[in-house]
Amino acid sequence: MDYTSLPLKRLAEQFERMPGVGKVSAQRMAFYVLGLTPDEAKNFADAITDAVSKLHRCSICQNLTEHDTCPICENIKRNKSIICVVGTVQDLMAVEKTGEYDGVYHVLHGEISPLNGIGPDDLTIKELLNRVKNEAIDEIILATNSDTEGETTAMYIQRLLKPFELKVTRPAYGIPVGMELQYADNITLGRAIEGRQIF
Repeated sequence: MDYTSLPLKRLAEQFERMPGVGKVSAQRMAFYVLGLTPDEAKNFADAITDAVSKLHRCSICQNLTEHDTCPICENIKRNKSIICVVGTVQDLMAVEKTGEYDGVYHVLHGEISPLNGIGPDDLTIKELLNRVKNEAIDEIILATNSDTEGETTAMYIQRLLKPFELKVTRPAYGIPVGMELQYADNITLGRAIEGRQIF
């Protein structure tokens, strides 16, 4: 017999819908929320409602923003001739954290995954091609994940970009700093050799 109250069960079920959150973690989150004061709970709920109602995709790069265009696209110091194509906004944030990239972005909002029912038309590939046609672009960096879906997406986009005669690059994937070579898998080590740089 299930002794869990219905409101608690529904709350936990909502958390469990999040990617990577299992039943135990969802219950932990639900109990955390139940421990909030009424004011804290209202602030929490308001933050969710506010984000969902105010954030939308940038009209240029598809990043999330409150305005028509995101702060990166509006920044006149960014190099608009280089577009880094990423799968998600989280990937964009990861690249930004490096402080090494001064170009602009294009967020696909996913990667091609036939097993999950995600095809090219479900991504913002058409919007990317429109940018390439209408903007002065010199280079496209295909920074999708190095898994099967990411590689498939990168190859698909690369084929579409061929007629434009652009420089199309892929980030060098390889050995993490501090890792010993003997512990690297064959694919990682192979990519590290392939993406080697002049020392």
